[in-house]
Amino acid sequence: MVIQPSDRIADVLARDERMVEVLASLAPAFARLRNPAMRKVMARLATVEHAARVARIEPAWLVERLNEALDGFSANAGGGSETTTGGATTSPGDSNERAEVANETMPAALAAVPTERIVDADVREALRRGEEPFRQIMAAKSTVPEGGVLRVRAIFEPAPLYAVLAKQGFAHWTERLADDDWRVWFYRSDEARAPDAPGTVTKDAPGIEGDDVVVLDVRGLEPPEPMVRTLEALEALPPGGTLVQLNVRVPHFLLPQLEARGFAWEVFEQEEDLVRVVVRRG
Repeated sequence: MVIQPSDRIADVLARDERMVEVLASLAPAFARLRNPAMRKVMARLATVEHAARVARIEPAWLVERLNEALDGFSANAGGGSETTTGGATTSPGDSNERAEVANETMPAALAAVPTERIVDADVREALRRGEEPFRQIMAAKSTVPEGGVLRVRAIFEPAPLYAVLAKQGFAHWTERLADDDWRVWFYRSDEARAPDAPGTVTKDAPGIEGDDVVVLDVRGLEPPEPMVRTLEALEALPPGGTLVQLNVRVPHFLLPQLEARGFAWEVFEQEEDLVRVVVRRG
């Protein structure tokens, strides 16, 4: 199966463990995947396209290099020398700079925000321990005052977070303070809202039953297990099948992943601690 931009890095590594070294050879940013704790978080959350953005390389170029390496490993399965790839075509940048700003000039809306309206979420240590920081970030986001800013500090560019918060009306502005020190400012903007995914959020769920319906209860699981188990179950879903995920909250981080994989979804908030996510192939 050919590697696609929407494939998770975890799925790429599952194809062949040597892909860790292939990625590390393509860009310095991927060297952190050699760290098991980092791999546990980064590989599960980031797609190949997200990873390319983090490394400042073209997604199409990265996909081509990964497929070449995988083909080489398959060709040499019976013995012989391993396939290697060339280095990345872009520089990681000057880490001595005080800040390398991805979006150039700070937007005027951010420059005018007073300090007391900035909510910080520093997840660098959590990421180094291999912990999933999504809940911490969402908790911080819920405390952002009107006209305020959520400022996330991470050890790599949190590209998957952009789409999640864009759907909640947040634009972003990114700084790279060092190779392992990123600061992203999220601020409310009606113009920043991403296009709606192919799904809806309603209160009343229809009766869904049948031999082709798979029910997955992820209540009580800690992130990122609900998302991981859901995506694994969808990979095994038969054509025309339906997956019903039982959750305690709307899985905002999962929905962009479903969209990227071509699934249609509906979310039914039925009770305070019961949310049904109905997923079908789009």
